[in-house]
Formats: sequence, C-alpha cells, structure tokens
Amino acid sequence: MSKIPGVIIAFAIPLFVLAPAFAQPAHPVCRDRAKFLNTLSPIHSESPVAMGLATDGSVVEILASKTGSWTILVTWPDGRSCVVAVGEGREALKTTTGPTA
Repeated sequence: MSKIPGVIIAFAIPLFVLAPAFAQPAHPVCRDRAKFLNTLSPIHSESPVAMGLATDGSVVEILASKTGSWTILVTWPDGRSCVVAVGEGREALKTTTGPTA
C-alpha cells in the first residue's frame, strides 16, 4: 500500500483545520489549473507535492516550495481550479502507520 494517502491525510487535515483562520485568500482566485502551475512554479518555486480526491469529486493539491511556501489548489469536476489557501512555514511530517479503516 502506498504511503501517499497517509501523507496527504497527515499534512492536509491540519492545514484544512487551521488554514481558514490565517491563510485564506481575501477572494478565491479561480482560473485554469495550467495557468496556476505556470505562475506558481517560476515565481514561487512551488510544485505539486501531494494530491487527493475529495468526496465531491474535486481534486485537492498541495503545492510547495523548498523554502516553505505552500498553496492549496482545488480543481472541481467542471474544470474550475481555485486557490483556497496559501501560507508559509510548510514542514514535512514523518508518516506513521496505523490501523486501516
């Protein structure tokens, strides 16, 4: 079994709980996903580090840089992509194994 789902859960849950309090953009910015990637990569040196499929069919991606900046991008089934949170101070967590659900 891949460690990626555990990493996504371990990293994304704290971000989704805490991000709205301090890292939510004033107005969600939505556009084509490729344009976000083309902007975030050269300007902020951010690239995808984790992704997962949400229950509503959207794809949640975490983009991050080696310097600690991060962006959470959501792409809905209709093709619309929006930045839902941004921040600094990303830290990779050690994955742990536990009982499967």
